[in-house]
Amino acid sequence: MTSSLSGGQPSASDQLPDGRPRLPPGQRLVENWPVLHYGGMPRIELDAWEFKIVGLVPEELTLNLEQFMALPQTSLRTDIHCVTTWSRYDNDWEGVQFSELLKLANPLPEATHVIFHSYGGYTTNLPITDLDRPDVLMVHSHDGEPLTEEHGAPLRGMVPHLYFWKSAKWVRGIEFVAQDRPGFWEMYGYHMRGDPWSEERYG
Repeated sequence: MTSSLSGGQPSASDQLPDGRPRLPPGQRLVENWPVLHYGGMPRIELDAWEFKIVGLVPEELTLNLEQFMALPQTSLRTDIHCVTTWSRYDNDWEGVQFSELLKLANPLPEATHVIFHSYGGYTTNLPITDLDRPDVLMVHSHDGEPLTEEHGAPLRGMVPHLYFWKSAKWVRGIEFVAQDRPGFWEMYGYHMRGDPWSEERYG
């Protein structure tokens, strides 16, 4: 099943529906999609790929790629904003809403945050409140094509209202936790949340 979320997304105007500027402060528009990551790309065999849901959940779960792709799919257009000051408008995504994963995981009441775990060892932290939104997806496709390896295939996060380092590449699982804890870049001084309109670049 595929649903589409296009209402409420930014138009080509200079403002978002809530009155904020469409382009956050300190950002510049680009047409391309820059490739940025720390270290090399992990080698991922699709036949062996797994997505794990662990931590503060009644039962830990493991999905293979076929099982993940069988979850309800959503198509969505968003802007993205990188902490290195570039922004790209009108990206078309396809993937699974994070809210679907919340229903599947049924996290315990004490869970407040999620740690994304990626192949290659990368992690990043997010409040559940920032993930339980209709525009937050786990994506496998961009602009009508499957994600490329350099952009996080086979699966990456897509959290458009935060700086793009929070949209982790090469995701292999999520961990529900009771207290916020820094991920990879956060341990090196990046902000724990990363709101582009508040320029939360560094903690």
